[in-house]
Amino acid sequence: MTSTAPPSPSPSPEPIPADPSDPSDRVELAAGAVPDDNRFVNADLLPVPLARRVWTTYNFTALWVGMAHNIPSWLLASGLVALGMDWKQAVLTIALANLIVLGPMLLTGHAGPKYGIPFPVLARASFGLRGANLPALIRAAVACAWFGIQTWIGGVGIFTLLGKVFGGWAEASEIGGQPWTLWLCFVLFWALELAIIYRGMDALRRFENWAAPFVIVGALVLLVWIAVKAGGFGPLLDQPSELGWGKDFWPVFFPSLMGMIAFWATLSLNIPDFTRFGAGQRAQIRGQSLGLPTTMTLFALLSVLVTSGSQAVYGKAVWDPVELVAHTDNVFGLLYALITVLVATISVNIAANVVSPAYDLANLAPKFINFRTGALITGVVGVVIMPWKLTETPELYIFTWLGLVGGLLGTVAGILIADYWIVRRTELDLADLYRPGGRYWYTGGWNWRAVAAFAVGGVLAVGGSHSKPGEGPFPSDGVIPFLKPLADYGWAVGLAASLLVYVALMAGVTTERRSGSAAR
Repeated sequence: MTSTAPPSPSPSPEPIPADPSDPSDRVELAAGAVPDDNRFVNADLLPVPLARRVWTTYNFTALWVGMAHNIPSWLLASGLVALGMDWKQAVLTIALANLIVLGPMLLTGHAGPKYGIPFPVLARASFGLRGANLPALIRAAVACAWFGIQTWIGGVGIFTLLGKVFGGWAEASEIGGQPWTLWLCFVLFWALELAIIYRGMDALRRFENWAAPFVIVGALVLLVWIAVKAGGFGPLLDQPSELGWGKDFWPVFFPSLMGMIAFWATLSLNIPDFTRFGAGQRAQIRGQSLGLPTTMTLFALLSVLVTSGSQAVYGKAVWDPVELVAHTDNVFGLLYALITVLVATISVNIAANVVSPAYDLANLAPKFINFRTGALITGVVGVVIMPWKLTETPELYIFTWLGLVGGLLGTVAGILIADYWIVRRTELDLADLYRPGGRYWYTGGWNWRAVAAFAVGGVLAVGGSHSKPGEGPFPSDGVIPFLKPLADYGWAVGLAASLLVYVALMAGVTTERRSGSAAR
């Protein structure tokens, strides 16, 4: 990756503000303001210089189009149909979820163009220079799991489609319970992803720019194909809801809504990893507003229509698009679908699930881990934890995995938003985010108030987690039974609780809000 460290002429102790006429109010760290041998600094964690903050509205829109149009996103929408919703209920659920999660996405993303800092450095303002490793490692662990899920899905997609083209792949000798040809597809796909991200953020931006429209075309082709098979679009729209709009619908709707929010709750934390390259606030606000809710809703619509069509054609809802495409014997169609699967999965995986943990792991040990090393560690961990079982059923994927992740990440988001917008009014001391003993050192590098707020919000958000008998890892009456009623609203509960607790605890601290300082 190209170094994000600024050039080093004569040293200066203060940040350099942007041109006063610049409406984005961007700030750049002066050369020499932070010692190079600082144990909390490396080139990838330092602010992006103003000259390299060049991402435009199109770049952010393309980023989201590329990330939203992927197989797990498809599984979200088609999974809702498999759970009994009709196409209108599924699209409504996903559209509402993405409008809700856009709010914290824009709030945390504000620090990127203004200060040029990644997520783990922003977290230092609230958690402390050392304490920031807590939310960073939680985010990194989730990203590693997602990386494994996406890579496995991509590998299986390649295996399935090439098997249809060449035949005989599924009958290959097995290793670890799977055909060796499947493992080969998985490993080759894994290596391709790491090779692209190893080239850095500029390569990622260029890849997303052309990948985004390609994936949209692929999804539209699949829709036309299933419509032809079904005899028109009528059967796709006529599949009835198994839940109705009454008492059977709402117990599925609310946990599904939280699951849909949780799908991008990861990015609502580490979106500064991308917005730090933004040309200004307008670029990131317009780009994300155009890119996230609109494209996710469009993709959800395509997904549920195709899944409804599969129900009309095959008598059951085929919620996996790769499995659905495998029903055709057209070689050209299979190869086109194969390329689409490759592009779609790489597009989201390297952006959403490698960039963040690479920065997060670099924050853990800046002297020993840079962006590239962090990306490699992510790739290894994502395979070792064997996360492919999480997508075995819609219940396990949406309710258990996404529900648990959403509760914890919503808790972190509440603290970040409270600190940056309410406590500090968006004003940070840029140099002190890298200085031991500075404003954000608190007690030994930890802000116990943020840790306490995280503990309270986390327990309230996920303490009531429950599963139906035989369908998940939690007891049916909840881990903490009296918190079970809150479990279906985990993300919202975690965000609201941690925000309120953090603001209350910080109210007793002498804070110079406009200068961004806090008592240690």
